[in-house]
Amino acid sequence: MSDECYERILHLRAIRGYDDRPIVADDLDRILEAARWTGSSKNRQNWAVVVVTDPDQRNRLAACGDYTDPIRNAPVALALVQEPDGYEFDTGRMAQNIMLAAASIGVGSCPITLHREDQARDVLELPAGSRCRYAVALGYPAADARPARWGGRKPLREIVHRDRYGVPYMP
Repeated sequence: MSDECYERILHLRAIRGYDDRPIVADDLDRILEAARWTGSSKNRQNWAVVVVTDPDQRNRLAACGDYTDPIRNAPVALALVQEPDGYEFDTGRMAQNIMLAAASIGVGSCPITLHREDQARDVLELPAGSRCRYAVALGYPAADARPARWGGRKPLREIVHRDRYGVPYMP
């Protein structure tokens, strides 16, 4: 892994403020291509993405969760659909690929939880058995946008254990 890639992973932050300009089609296609190439359990690829650009539809989608202003403010929201027999873990992997790909081409992103997934299912008109619990807001960062920073990270010794929980990890 290149140092640049590693540094991008370590410094990826949610961006909640966006320019008014739409995302260039080529940039959006590159982000979607990165999503498509995300690994999945047994390579089932039991997911779909709904690209939401219509402001009224973004507002309806935002109403499906709490703390969803980034969806309202971004020019694009990607609704991540878990299809029947899909895994939430795979959807999370796809969200991270989307966010890293976006950052690599200068597009800001913010992961969003849709707390009322039954409402999201209706808004997106999903087929039976599909669910949408997560979305990613996308947009070019506003000039005054600052990444969300909630402090640093806990030290490894507080979150990593060896062989069983509570046994300190010592490299």
